[in-house]
Formats: sequence, C-alpha cells, structure tokens
Amino acid sequence: MSAVSWQHFINMFLLVFIVRSGLQIRYGANPKLTRATWTQRMSVGGPPVRLGLLQWWHLNVDAVWLLNGLIFYIVLFATGQWMRVVPTNWDVIPDAVSAGLQYLSLDWRLESGWSNYNALQLCTYFVTIFVAAPLAVAAGVRMIPFLTDRLGWFGRLLSLRVARTIHFAVMIWFVAFTAVHVTLVLSTGALRNLNHIYTASDDNGWLGLAVSALSLIVVITATFATTPTVIKYIGSLSGSVNR
Repeated sequence: MSAVSWQHFINMFLLVFIVRSGLQIRYGANPKLTRATWTQRMSVGGPPVRLGLLQWWHLNVDAVWLLNGLIFYIVLFATGQWMRVVPTNWDVIPDAVSAGLQYLSLDWRLESGWSNYNALQLCTYFVTIFVAAPLAVAAGVRMIPFLTDRLGWFGRLLSLRVARTIHFAVMIWFVAFTAVHVTLVLSTGALRNLNHIYTASDDNGWLGLAVSALSLIVVITATFATTPTVIKYIGSLSGSVNR
C-alpha cells in the first residue's frame, strides 16, 4: 500500500469510531460508557481535567484523525494534487449539475478517476476536504467541556447549540459521502477503482480487492473488539477511570 492508501485506510478506520462514539454520546446508547468518567492523573496550573469516558475516547480518536488529516493536507499541497480537488473556474457548477443528472439517470459514463474527476466529484471532494472537515473540527473544539469558558470571542461567536447542530450535520455529510462513494466505487469498475485506492495502480488486477477486503475485516474486528472494558482499560493508561 502507498502512503496515500494508508491514509485512506486510517481515515476510514477512525471515522467508524468517531461516528460510533459520537452517536453513543448523543443518544446515550451505551450506559456502561456514558456513566463512566475519566480524570486526568496529573495536571499543571489548574484542577485536573475530568470528562465522561466516552467523551475522552471520542476526543482522542478525533485527535488522531486530525493528525492524519494534517498529514493529508501537507501531502496534497506538496505534491500538487490539490489541483485535482479544488475548482478553478465557475464552469464547474453547471458541469456538476449535468453530471448529477447523469448519475440520477443511472446512465453512467465510466470515467477514470486515475486521471481526473468529473465536476460533481471535484465539488464533492472539495466540500468534504476543505469545508466539512474544518467545520467538524471547529464545532468539535467549541463543544469540548473544559474549553467551553476559555474560547473568548470564538466561544461567543459560536454558541453550543449551533456547534452541536453543525457537528451533527457534518457527521451526516460524512456518512452520506461514504455511502455514495463506496456505491460508486463498486458499481463503476470495482477492480480498477480499488486498485486506484489501495495499490496506486491503474489496472484490473485482484490485489486492490484483496487489500480492500482485508482492511474491511480489520475495521469490523476492531469495532467488535473495542468493548467498554477495552476502552476503560485504554483510558486507565493515562488517567483515573471511575468504573
């Protein structure tokens, strides 16, 4: 797997846990975690930070996702690949509408994402990378409990209620984007598309499918393995967990 392929896998892996824990926090779906608390073991210059264990878990996964995203931005601009996902003229809007109508008609052209994206793909990737992701980070920072009263003008500009709405809306965007993305990858030349993603090659070999299947197994296994007991143990490595 290439470096970009690894980033693609890591992003997918982390998003599963981010969405899962975010929904659990919002709806209190896992009492074993929502009732537990994590307390910072050592603090400097103030009282120790105390969070719900599920909030702590969500924030830590977010931090790794953010680091992966920063690396992606660096690679994107260092290699000039940003030009593939940033619109450079207004013609992209009518072209995107045309591409959208073509998708809705189910009469799809098998375009090559290896060489270029169509206008709708370009706009969608641009919104995901440069609009949705930064909005998720900004809204998420506003919602961190121990930062609520320390954000100054930013905290006054963005209320908690609006931040929660934005954060949830962005989650819906990511889930919808992923669903459509996977559907199109599999329905517009699965072998070739999976090789683009996982092996950085433009052919119809089976290696991309094999790596994709293996990555899916890893995600599913990790999802089932990350039980409340495991999360409590991970939390206890850096703080005190009230069980």
